[in-house]
Amino acid sequence: MTRKRHRGRKGKQNRNPTWFISWLCLGLAIALSIYPPQFKANPPTISASTELRGVWLTNVASGVLYTPWGINRALDQLSQLNFNTVYPVVWNRGNTFYPSSVAKRVTGRSQDRGLKILRLGNDVLAQIVKQGNRQRLRVIPWFEYGFMAPAGSNLAKRHPGWISLRGDGTKMLTPDILEPNLLKPAKPNVEPSSRKIQEFIRKQLTRKVVWLNPLHPEVQQFILDLIVEVVEKYDVAGIQLDDHFGLPVELGYDPYTIRLYQQEHQGKSPPINPKDSEWIRWRADKITDFMERVFQAVKSVNPYCLVSLSPNPYNFAYRSYLQDWQTWIKRGLVNELVLQVYRDDLKTFAAELSQPAVQMARGQIPVGVGILSGLWGRPVDMKQIQQQVQMVRDRGFNGVSFFYWESLWSYMSPESPKKRREAFRSLFPASATQPKVLPKSPPTG
Repeated sequence: MTRKRHRGRKGKQNRNPTWFISWLCLGLAIALSIYPPQFKANPPTISASTELRGVWLTNVASGVLYTPWGINRALDQLSQLNFNTVYPVVWNRGNTFYPSSVAKRVTGRSQDRGLKILRLGNDVLAQIVKQGNRQRLRVIPWFEYGFMAPAGSNLAKRHPGWISLRGDGTKMLTPDILEPNLLKPAKPNVEPSSRKIQEFIRKQLTRKVVWLNPLHPEVQQFILDLIVEVVEKYDVAGIQLDDHFGLPVELGYDPYTIRLYQQEHQGKSPPINPKDSEWIRWRADKITDFMERVFQAVKSVNPYCLVSLSPNPYNFAYRSYLQDWQTWIKRGLVNELVLQVYRDDLKTFAAELSQPAVQMARGQIPVGVGILSGLWGRPVDMKQIQQQVQMVRDRGFNGVSFFYWESLWSYMSPESPKKRREAFRSLFPASATQPKVLPKSPPTG
């Protein structure tokens, strides 16, 4: 299941309705997140416990990266409430969220346009790293979009040959493919009028997306250069890839991939059925090969830099996105797994935690669980969050990470910000060290 989140696309021109909607969402997020900054909690007590306590910092429906006070306030609060890890977005919608010479060369834009306007082009990632070190928070930049890009982005327009295709030659991906969870109706406590607004915005934000071909050598080099650039420039604890570091199963019929397949199959073309088991395996193995290049490149720059992965449950990840993360872990290519389990139903939530691939991973590396703390227009109450955290702890996982910062304790949450902060303090009454990376087992192939 694809991570529940609001995605958007900043159009190139103001007359583009998507551009307007994106800025509207940002404005709402900033407005919703503003509350008295005088929050002062008691100093955290020392605890010997070890637990991942993370949160993703996004650029969508969130003002944390765009407001001058956003980063310092967020990291200060997280530290006081005994969180220990942040995953700030650095790659989304064909833009970087740090000044990037790699992005400038390939896309013509050094970083997200909103940061250039609202933060005057300042380096927000450098600020996050500095403040994170000060607050003893582990900073792991998150390459959220992976190979996905808006069709109207500079990246897609400048490099049409990098985009993968369906068997019928089309390339656009529809919202029901990208965002299955966003199609679910809002919870009953959302007014009908608000649901209509949510549905309108969702349709605007999730259309016209394309996918870069992860098998194409120029695409691979671009993504690799971005990752290495971050590891070289910033004192980060790791980098994180997620469910978009793969390829939707219906794609792979672009000229480059077809030629490559034919070269390795005595001239035979790929099967018409995109779900053919051998065709899935061949493409997934190519992505695994690239994952190995990423891992080696990161380690060559900094052997202590973690390679973190936040995928969907394995069966969906492999069959729908060709992301064979089970093999990645067996081959020692992942140091930390944060499984996305964004389920409201507790039985379903528990069932995902017991899957064989998850159990295998726990024997190899630290495994945390991604918990949904809410979306704009889709709030999650604190009781559900508390129950899921307890279920994770009861099963001996290495911790949790929440999607996303803005929904932890802002006015978009069902409870007041004050009550939400008190509830998180009850969950994390004392500080905790991050799980240590276990020694790698020998690769098994």
